[in-house]
Amino acid sequence: MAKITYKDHEGGSKTIEVENGLSVMEGAIQKDVPGIDADCGGSMACATCHVYVEEKWLDKLPKAEDAEVDMIDMAYEPKKNSRLSCQLIVSDELDGLTVTTPAKQN
Repeated sequence: MAKITYKDHEGGSKTIEVENGLSVMEGAIQKDVPGIDADCGGSMACATCHVYVEEKWLDKLPKAEDAEVDMIDMAYEPKKNSRLSCQLIVSDELDGLTVTTPAKQN
């Protein structure tokens, strides 16, 4: 299990424990974290689980694959630290990860 902190665009936050093997998105959905819609259920067919990853974590995460990068291009206000939370698989190494949701999801 890893503790993941989900911040919203207004500065509110919620820290939850997410089981290893689940995605950051699945953890958010299971614990009713607002701001992650996950309309496609994690099949990477939308960008409604878009998050901004805290800068210090970018090098610790697997590089985004081309399909994820293409989806992020359709997200609301993508940035260089944008990721799809459905593609971030939780492990002990991600304990302490902080992600921020955008003002809205497309």
